[in-house]
Amino acid sequence: MAQIVLKDVGITINGTELSDRSNSVEVNYEIESVEVTAFGGNRSFVGGLQNNTCTVELMQDFAAANVEATIFPLVGTQTTLTFEPVKSAGAPSTTNPTYTITGAYLASHTPISGGVGEVGMTSLTFTGGTLVKTVA
Repeated sequence: MAQIVLKDVGITINGTELSDRSNSVEVNYEIESVEVTAFGGNRSFVGGLQNNTCTVELMQDFAAANVEATIFPLVGTQTTLTFEPVKSAGAPSTTNPTYTITGAYLASHTPISGGVGEVGMTSLTFTGGTLVKTVA
């Protein structure tokens, strides 16, 4: 199996492609464990609800149809996120799946963050929603 170096990740937030403004992304797919242990047995668990989180680091841009225009109205709402390990690879495949989270909630946004001489950044954490992996 080939290793992958992330250098062309596709990132779409609420229908706006923001890959060229991001330098870090983490998608965490989790199914909560629900204990169903009965008397006389060892601990047993079954899968519960999805509990997804996604963190995206974006270089701030206040131009129309860019970072701030896309993100600011999403605070306190649910949206759709799409991620591709290799954006330029074309259609989803088993070696380049597309991950889509629908109903992802954004609780907060920091429009201005950074120090003297640094690139202005915003770090976003989306929670919840339903993650689907597409391979064809």
